[in-house]
Order: sequence, then C-alpha cells, then structure tokens
Amino acid sequence: MDSIEYIVREEEENVRIDKVAAGINEEWSRTQVQDWIKAGLIKVNGKPVKSNYKCLTGDELLIEIPDPEPLDIEAEDLNLDVYYEDEDVLVVNKPRGMVVHPAPGHLSGTLVNGLMAHCKDLSGINSVMRPGIVHRIDKDTSGLLMVAKNDMAHEKLVQQLVDKSVTRKYQAIVHGVIPHDHGTIDAPIGRDTKDRQSMAVVNGGKHAVTHFHVLERFKDFTFVECVLETGRTHQIRVHMKYIGYPLAGDPKYGPKKTLNIDGQALHAGVLGFVHPRTGEYMEFEAPLPEEFQRLLKLLSQNN
Repeated sequence: MDSIEYIVREEEENVRIDKVAAGINEEWSRTQVQDWIKAGLIKVNGKPVKSNYKCLTGDELLIEIPDPEPLDIEAEDLNLDVYYEDEDVLVVNKPRGMVVHPAPGHLSGTLVNGLMAHCKDLSGINSVMRPGIVHRIDKDTSGLLMVAKNDMAHEKLVQQLVDKSVTRKYQAIVHGVIPHDHGTIDAPIGRDTKDRQSMAVVNGGKHAVTHFHVLERFKDFTFVECVLETGRTHQIRVHMKYIGYPLAGDPKYGPKKTLNIDGQALHAGVLGFVHPRTGEYMEFEAPLPEEFQRLLKLLSQNN
C-alpha cells in the first residue's frame, strides 16, 4: 500500500476533508475518497477522521492508497505515438478524439486499452479502469500525457502535480482578440450549479490558476499558450470562457458559430517533469496537429 503526504493550505481552511483530499489528485473522485476515509486510510495529524471534518491550515494529511484490484481491460493495438519509454514512465502523444480511460459508453479504443497492449507493466493506484494514468486530457484535446509503469513512479509523479512542479503548456485558439500580451486567471472551479455535466468558476470551487500569453492575433481570434499551475477538469476551457475568450470549436463552453474544427482547438504541446527514479528533469514537446496548423494558416490568410 502506497501513501501520499499533504499539508493543508491557508485557502483550504474550514473546508471538508473529503473535498480537500479529492482536490489533491484530479483522478480521485470524492466518493472514492469518502470510502478511504471510512476505511481509516486517511488520517489528519496521525488520527482518523470523518468525512465532514473541517480542515485547519497546516493540518498534515496522510493518505494511504489501497492496493489495486486485478486488471480486466481488453488490450487493443492502437499504434500509440510514444515519445519516451523506460522501466518507470511513458510519455504518449494522444490524438484528438481518443478518450483517456474506459468509462460507460467508451469501453474500447481508449488510451488505456492501447497501453494495455503496448506494455504489461502499469501502475494500479487509480483502480482497474485507469491503470498508469497519472493525469488526463479531454477527448478532443490532443497532446502529451505521462503514464506510470509502476506504483513508485505513480506516487512520485502525482506528488509533483500536488507540488505544482510539472510543466504543462497548451496551445489554443480562442474567440476574440485579447488586447494584453500576458495574463493570469486565478478563479476556483467546480460543478456548474445550473448544469451538473459542466464545470464553471464557482464560489467554493477547487483552487485553479492558469497563466497565458498571446502568440498571435487574428481578425476575430487569438492564438495563445496557456500554462497550468493547477490541473482541474476542463480548466483552460472554463477559465478562458470566464474572461470572455472561449476556445474555438468548444462544444460545451464555446459559441455555436465557430471555426470548422471537431472539438476545441486545444493541444497539450509541452510536458516536463522530474524522472521518478533518476531525479533528472525531462521535457517533451509535441508539434501542433495538422488540423490545428491548417486553422492557423487559414486565420493568417484572412487577417
């Protein structure tokens, strides 16, 4: 059984323990965390607590992660675009349209199905449906993901996400012309109170910070690079909508009249992290997909 240590931040003061713990890793659901609390796997300052415990700044959380169940996922040869691989980690360039892990309605053709065919050794910390998955990107977002091949690597990579030391840079095309060259969006994200299938900036949401800078301006659009400080569900899509510049092609958060692209124009182009075994910093870059490049060329021609 592996474990993760976490110190409660000032902004998490008086927040329920199950909410704080679920916010540590975007792959953990609040229900899953509540089950761990009931089983005594989450302790605060060395003592078990109930799910409604209100955290105090500086509380020391010890989260013991249960051993994984046996995997039962169909392996599929999906010809994955593997950028790097060794005994501990994989870096994969996920294409647009591929779901990261199996879920109702998407039991095959996912990145996990492809990983199961590519290699037999994957960490099991995130349950039978998400072997090796440390973090994820949306179905219609392309780009780089790190995958853990054992639980040691998984734990150390997750800790880097908690510590905000992982480099994650995304390229995006947004509606509107952003007048300033740089910006930071610091706004909490949670479930939209009017639409539970969507995320939104809400009071009491999870701490979320996105930095951006303009790469190129067009007549009605802007090409930007977004750098994630945190990794909340749909973070870039929600934050850019919040400041009035929604992603082009985004079916959930963007306008209906948009560019001719199937899904949001968003690409996880740069990924950097410290290798869990060697301690060496590694950084990878994936070029923009052809469809993305085509849109930029079209926008440039119409400028």
